[in-house]
Amino acid sequence: MKFLIASDIHGSAYWAERLMAAIGEERPDRVLLLGDLLYHGPRNDLPRDYAPKRVIALLNDLAATGRVVAVRGNCEAEVDQMVLSFPCMADSAPVLAPSGRELFCTHGHVFGAGFHNSVDNLPELPEGSAIVYGHTHVKVNEAVPGHPGIWAFNPGSVSIPKDGTHSYGIYDDSLPLTEAFSHIVMEEE
Repeated sequence: MKFLIASDIHGSAYWAERLMAAIGEERPDRVLLLGDLLYHGPRNDLPRDYAPKRVIALLNDLAATGRVVAVRGNCEAEVDQMVLSFPCMADSAPVLAPSGRELFCTHGHVFGAGFHNSVDNLPELPEGSAIVYGHTHVKVNEAVPGHPGIWAFNPGSVSIPKDGTHSYGIYDDSLPLTEAFSHIVMEEE
């Protein structure tokens, strides 16, 4: 089973359209959205082609496929839930992969593994699990220090990267945990 993981779209219609094209090409079984979908936030510059209404339409079309799991980012508000057709206000969403591996999906501002500016608040997870988060806009794919058997994955940011490249992630459940996640960089056209 294959999951596509994306975070921090921040209302960019340009990058949301690029992400939808990638979803079409990747054909994932599930799409995990890790928050900060519509609003750019007070600390960020406006992303390219800032048009939240267009992003709403794209995400609602994607949700109609039944493949979306989403969590709340620090920029989500009740109005976001009013316009999106899928639940997006939970601080976390545990996803159980067919292998039995738990992917603890969160944004990174309430729960996190302590990388970059994410909080160091890791919930109790079974060995062989992964915390999958966004928030920092910086890619991570490594073991969590001090937590044996727990992996951390951050896909980076779709629209406002802080590490130089726009990206999303892929999770392949058929691979060992240390190889199951990968980053896909999206080039600007």
